[in-house]
Amino acid sequence: MRIVFCFLSVVLLIGAHAQDLSEFNKEVFDQQGQVLPYRILYPVSFNRTQKYPVIIFLHGAFEKGNDNESQLEIGGRYFLADSNRRRFPAVVVFPQCPVNDLWAYFDTELDSLGRVKRAIFPFRKEPTAVSFLLKQLLDSLRTLPFVDTNRIYIGGLSQGGMGVFDMVARYPQIFAAAFPICGAGKTATANRFAKQTAMWIFHGADDDVVPVYFSRQFYHKLKRLGADVRYSEYPGVKHNSWVNAFREPDLLSWLFAKSKSK
Repeated sequence: MRIVFCFLSVVLLIGAHAQDLSEFNKEVFDQQGQVLPYRILYPVSFNRTQKYPVIIFLHGAFEKGNDNESQLEIGGRYFLADSNRRRFPAVVVFPQCPVNDLWAYFDTELDSLGRVKRAIFPFRKEPTAVSFLLKQLLDSLRTLPFVDTNRIYIGGLSQGGMGVFDMVARYPQIFAAAFPICGAGKTATANRFAKQTAMWIFHGADDDVVPVYFSRQFYHKLKRLGADVRYSEYPGVKHNSWVNAFREPDLLSWLFAKSKSK
């Protein structure tokens, strides 16, 4: 009987989690045959006559695909948490990058242990194919009557954090604030958004996948440029610094305070 009870408990727990994430509606953005799967979460007691901020969240490498589900594995429940949804009502969008694409261009050289020895982030004239589609999706969202175009935010982790740096550098006029977690990018692009987009950068001090110096360099460059920037580095933390970032008690209050109209 105990075994049966435990089995049923596990089934119910899994079912509850699945039901939770199902509150993110499944959508596919189609632009002349090029498709971008995404999940979208609307505020509790959503009212189309009100204005809401939009949060775009970019997943990491292991959540790539076309199932339109994996991208919610990290971060999905954070934005779904009832306390966050009620205190910070927003339209939350999780797009999914295909396995053969990247949120931002980069090339890496690894050492004998598989660690990043050197990384190059070429900031090319055009974005990657998936980021081009993401920009078009964002443009379509900005035309909706319930979207507050002064409060468009973007965050992401790992390769998604790289995408955050790339997107704000390309479209600083759109994003009021951004929060890259264990990301990286071409530091010279900080000049493009330092005066337009607030940024809170997160990284683990012992990150063995994306070295912490990328975030440190961005932070110091943005400080020199007089940007509205914060930096949180976590001692002893490796690549999963998103765990710490999502525990920051004022992350969403900081984010929601940023607006293009101020």
